[in-house]
Amino acid sequence: MKTVSIGVIGGSGYSGMELLRLLSGHPGFRVVFATSERWEGRSLREKIPNTHALGDLAFCSMEAGLAQLGQCQVVATATPAETSLATVPVLLKNGVRVVDLAGSFRLRDAHLYPAYYAFEHTEKALLGEAVYGLTELFRSDIPKATLLANPGCYATAAAMAVAPFLKKQLLAEDTLVINAASGVSGAGRRASEDYSYMEIAGDFRAYRIRRPHQHRPEIAQTLARVAQRPVDLVFSPHLLPIKRGILCTVFAKTKPGTSQAHIEEALEEVFGGEPLVEVHTSPEDIRIASVAHRPHLQVAACVEGEKLIVLSALDNLLKGAASQALQNLNLMFGYPETLGLLYGEK
Repeated sequence: MKTVSIGVIGGSGYSGMELLRLLSGHPGFRVVFATSERWEGRSLREKIPNTHALGDLAFCSMEAGLAQLGQCQVVATATPAETSLATVPVLLKNGVRVVDLAGSFRLRDAHLYPAYYAFEHTEKALLGEAVYGLTELFRSDIPKATLLANPGCYATAAAMAVAPFLKKQLLAEDTLVINAASGVSGAGRRASEDYSYMEIAGDFRAYRIRRPHQHRPEIAQTLARVAQRPVDLVFSPHLLPIKRGILCTVFAKTKPGTSQAHIEEALEEVFGGEPLVEVHTSPEDIRIASVAHRPHLQVAACVEGEKLIVLSALDNLLKGAASQALQNLNLMFGYPETLGLLYGEK
């Protein structure tokens, strides 16, 4: 098997750590460097469990990592969006392919960034070049990608819950309501009182209801591409007092005559052959505990009268970030899509 050399920028964040863990057990990738200002000089296997295959590789500074780009074919960026916005152009100019786990290149419209990401986008040309890596919906785009925008966790859970029914034209327009709840790892490694144990334990709350959430336009953009028309929606994120996982509940009005059989046929047609999607018959079967620490998304739907109810669940650090990135990396470099993701697969 050929070996692809990869660097990881932002290796001490939750998504970066998960990606490094996955890469350490992958037979086709060799990690050249991993950056972390906070852990510079510390070995990866000391800080990240189950990475002994990386040997004595130590975290390095951003500067030291960029100095090794000549040894890399691809770099994954798992940083805040502002950092990846500044870093990705440097990587591309050095001739390496990029998988960006931040949100810097997910939205096609640069005008949305000030409202949803709180910065002006300075690389507008790259927005048109970036390939959006929601694998199950846009698989054919991914192998050719030079810059791949890895989807957000909420956006993956929501878009995949709705896409089958838009594809089959089963939904009435402008009736989508999406409620999604995430574990606290979705906020990153913030040293903030709002995310401390004393504030979160025993609580369950909505957030950013009146302030724009960055995944809302991403969800709308993805669904518009599937439906081939603008899709309006309401999106309400919630914070769960657990470490990881997302449970997403979608409500929509169906077109007249839509039956449970139509709904099940749509799910089977879109996801029936997908190795990392588990379609269930009952929404009550969809649980975070069933997908935590796994690279899978679960989904189920039912019809009540003219109302559709869909539930999806995923691990926000895996299918919502790191394992989806590796799924895309596999496709970019010609490996089997699930290589390094399913237990026992070589």
